[in-house]
Formats: sequence, C-alpha cells, structure tokens
Amino acid sequence: MAPSATAVAGELPPALAGLEPAALWRHFGELSKIPRPSKHEGRVLDWLKKFADERGLEWQQDGVGNIVILRPGSGGGESAPPVIVQGHIDMVCEKNADTQHDFMQDPIRLVRKGDWIAADGTTLGADNGIGVCAALALLELPPSETLPPLECLFTIDEETGLTGAFNLDGGMLRGRTLLNLDTEDWGDVFIGCAGGGDSVLALRLEQEAAPAGSVGVSVEVKGLLGGHSGINIHEDRGNAVRMAAAVVEQVLQ
Repeated sequence: MAPSATAVAGELPPALAGLEPAALWRHFGELSKIPRPSKHEGRVLDWLKKFADERGLEWQQDGVGNIVILRPGSGGGESAPPVIVQGHIDMVCEKNADTQHDFMQDPIRLVRKGDWIAADGTTLGADNGIGVCAALALLELPPSETLPPLECLFTIDEETGLTGAFNLDGGMLRGRTLLNLDTEDWGDVFIGCAGGGDSVLALRLEQEAAPAGSVGVSVEVKGLLGGHSGINIHEDRGNAVRMAAAVVEQVLQ
C-alpha cells in the first residue's frame, strides 16, 4: 500500500467532510498532516505557535518543549479562576506489515468507515490528537462565549515516558483546575485513576553451542485482539509473549 500524496495545507481531508463540530475536525485534519512521533514534535510545536500568533494569543514554552497558549476570559468570565486544558501532541507510530509509511515524513491518511474515522494502514493519532484539537477549538471560540481564562497546555513525549509532563515548568501556569483531554470516553469526567509502575527485570543467561543436528524453528503468534494494558489487562485476552513462552517451555520439557 503506497503512502498518500503530499497533503495540502488548509485542505480538509475528504474523510472529514461534513463532520461536526467543524472546528475540531478542521484542526484534526491539519494536525494529521504533520508527522509527530514521540520525541520528534518540533513541527507540531511550530504549528501551535503559528496558531497562537495568527489569533493574537499569548503563548509560552518551557525548557523541554511543552507549550501553553493563553486565552483571556470572556462573556462575563473574565475574573473567574483560570482553567488548564491539557493534551499531549505526540502519537503512537505503528503500521501494518504491508503498509509503506514513514512516520517522520508522511501525513496520516484518513479514511471514513461508517461512523468511524480511521487511518489507512497506520495508527490514527487520535490519542491524543482529538484532545489537542478540542483545546484548539476552545481557543477559537468568539469573545461572546462565557468562558474563564484558559491555559491550554500541550505536552510532549507522553507515549514513551511522560517526559513532558514530568519535566513541566509549572511557573507557566496559574490555574488550579486541570482538565486532561486524553480519554476514551467522550463526555465523561474522571476524578481519579489507577497509578502505574515500571519494573526492570534481568536474567543472566549462559550461552552454549547448539547440539549437532539441531534445527531452528520460528514461532509466530498472530491474530489476537491486542489491547491497552491500562484498560484491557483484566479481560484475559491472549498475550503473544506469554503464548510464545509457553510453547518454548513445552518444547524444553
């Protein structure tokens, strides 16, 4: 499958035509044209700065790259406490085995499948592109809208370590209320979540020559549902690593 043709700036992808809210999907179409692997978000950061400059909005950036765009309160909300609205700008970059795509150069090719927007052979980047674009749509609302001062915070490198969030310069922010837009359940608000932990496991192995006459065997496990460890781990789905290990264990016995 060949990569899509060069995307044209300002041109709405056909897959997004007619979708509402129009501002959100317009921004998502533009964002999908910008390569943004984790730790390579420079082009998106430039795009966000241009967005702010074109609308006369103040922005600040910290030492690791996180950027906050400020919108004054409006419509009677001028003196309300500021609210932080946050999303991350990097995306998971995976593709099907038969898909030709360079995540450092190529735009995401959007397709519509019934009521769903998907990508053609690659990850979509809706995590957290939809959240980012929802924040941009908020920043564009007219002055007649009743809104508190907004501090729209866009963090880097969430997918491979949360380094943007961990190293955030909090001095850029005044708000005491933060709405994180990185969720799978649209319209619901979560007030707490499970934590996470990392483990580094090491096993010392001694290598030795394979016995004479040994034959190498390739074990491939495929066709499983997959899923996110933070959401689906309790559903007892097949795990390719565990299945492959079980096969090897049986062979050794």
